[in-house]
Amino acid sequence: MTTLLYHTDAYLRAFDARVIAVEGDDVALDQTAFYATSGGQPHDGGQVTQGGRSWRVTGVRKAGDLIWHTLQGASAPAVGDTVHGEIDWDRRYKLMRTHTALHLLCGVIWRDYQAPVTGGNMDTDEGRLDFELPGFSNELAQEIVEKVNAEVAADRPIEVQILPREEAFQIPDLIRTKISLLPEGIAEVRTVNIVGLDLQADGGTHVARTSEVGRVALVKTRSKGASNKRIIIRIGCCALTPHPPAASPSTPPCPPRSWPGCCRCARPPARRPGRRSGARPPPGAARRPRSRRSA
Repeated sequence: MTTLLYHTDAYLRAFDARVIAVEGDDVALDQTAFYATSGGQPHDGGQVTQGGRSWRVTGVRKAGDLIWHTLQGASAPAVGDTVHGEIDWDRRYKLMRTHTALHLLCGVIWRDYQAPVTGGNMDTDEGRLDFELPGFSNELAQEIVEKVNAEVAADRPIEVQILPREEAFQIPDLIRTKISLLPEGIAEVRTVNIVGLDLQADGGTHVARTSEVGRVALVKTRSKGASNKRIIIRIGCCALTPHPPAASPSTPPCPPRSWPGCCRCARPPARRPGRRSGARPPPGAARRPRSRRSA
């Protein structure tokens, strides 16, 4: 069995562990801080070292009660060896911020529209959720994202608990997805609580306060059916407030006052004028020469 260190400390960057199983390039450890792909959140990257040897972690997956790490490098360590793991913090912290941003989006839509989630996925800087949301429009989506940014600025604390199944299922609206994704027969349920906004079952990694998410921008919307609508969001380059110093990444936080002019990378890219849109190039722009047909 692998102990999931990230379930209780998402800011843990390095750890020691013992190899308990080996299958080719895949190694299972007795404990790990590497997040395994699940629930729409991609796996962590990083490296595992032992003495003078090192391996790059290229995949992390859960199988039964074990977490398997795919290692790239020299021959894998042997069962019983003690190894040192270090996660790619820049990647992990972006995933944490994006995942929390999606929970803010889910919380706002549930609070104001009582719409369940029908699907979702995420990457390091961008994520999407699908909702059963009738009367949807781009204007409504922009309004929702501005409400999300208000919750970011509110700097709400985020609490994680692992509860007995019976106790967890006493919480109203614990499952926000249309279909429950919790495995049958689990004894404990991990909950993520954005205090005052959103409380739901979740196994992913999150930041400690909503201000760490930083500016959120609407990328695009899509209609996936009569009432099934998709909202795609992107986080900015930095957080609004510093996170715990022990977990401080290389990217500095934004001072709150500079927020409106900061994180331009969170804004969706501007569309370039072209023939399809019917727009003309700006004055002074170089024109492409017309090709001549040969006689």
